[in-house]
Amino acid sequence: MGWQRISLALAERRAKGQFRQRRVTDQGNARLLQVDGRRYLNFSANDYLGLSHHPQVITAWQQGAERYGVGAGGSGHVTGYSVPHQEFEHQLADWLGYPRALLFISGFAANQAVIGAMLAKDDRLFADKLAHASLLEAASLSPATLRRFAHNQPASLAKLLAGKEGEGETLVVTEGVFSMDGDSAPLAKLHQLTHQHHGWLMVDDAHGIGTVGEEGRGSCWQQQVKPELLVVTFGKAFGLSGAAVLCSEEIADYLLQFARHLIYSTAMPPAQACALQAALTCVRQGDELRQRLQQNIQQFRQGAAECGLKTLASTTAIQPLIVGDEVRALELAENLREQGCWVTAIRPPTVPPGTARLRITLSAAHLPADIQRLLEVLDDAKG
Repeated sequence: MGWQRISLALAERRAKGQFRQRRVTDQGNARLLQVDGRRYLNFSANDYLGLSHHPQVITAWQQGAERYGVGAGGSGHVTGYSVPHQEFEHQLADWLGYPRALLFISGFAANQAVIGAMLAKDDRLFADKLAHASLLEAASLSPATLRRFAHNQPASLAKLLAGKEGEGETLVVTEGVFSMDGDSAPLAKLHQLTHQHHGWLMVDDAHGIGTVGEEGRGSCWQQQVKPELLVVTFGKAFGLSGAAVLCSEEIADYLLQFARHLIYSTAMPPAQACALQAALTCVRQGDELRQRLQQNIQQFRQGAAECGLKTLASTTAIQPLIVGDEVRALELAENLREQGCWVTAIRPPTVPPGTARLRITLSAAHLPADIQRLLEVLDDAKG
């Protein structure tokens, strides 16, 4: 049969111990997960504020479904753009201080759409080496010249920006909080360098929005930076799914004309937009939740240090424990599950070779006793 490369690719992935499998969960939330009838403490979710099960958010979705149904029925360019979509876009733009916001079905789609629509052959694109796969894939597929600067190193970016290749526009791309390392980008310096070379900055703040900054406005607000393009997603602190691009009036109009992911995809359900409006209210009023999250982060980091665990310099909800060896990372994850703690092992190619890790994520929903239990299990497992 043809397509032999598919069989070869699967065989290679299995041989390297990198074969991915999905696990079916019975039910779960930011704190607890049930798999095959057994309950675990959940330290793998990105539901940083615990809003996926918030009563106001659930009620808003139910009421939206009763009024608008459970699907949009078409692209926003046809009949899928409803009053809840418009209202939520206006609320987001006002909250984050931008003229416009455009909703997308996912953060992956938003990043692909922006880079795919905006960059041309003679343009230059500079991306952090550890930027999310959606950004790097879009960059590699675009006709622009792609250069990757050393992770969170403005000096590396400055050196690349000084190059002369390309006569078009310049776009610099980074994350606000990095999904695998949990560290924050030096946005002010990156923004300054970008503007010195007459470029634009694009920030994907999927893991910062809702968790940091005044009212949870995210990394850019916290660092007093306003990038030309800001992508925020709703599958983390908002507790739902989807994404939005914050930008100028002109760029919004341009994306509405040329962003294929926006034009040719069915819009998110109006009921979801209703739930997102409720989630935004919870985020804006969520200082207590953010304080609880920070307390959980501090408890974990202090306990990890006392146990001699090798953590990265992250002060966010993402707390990676670097293991190095892929097999050992998988063994540790399985050991933790046996002890009732669900923690995911992350391996290459998702992370660089030699940096396999346990990616621990914390939530405001976790109790101090949950954190203590995790630390005890980790301390036992390391030996």
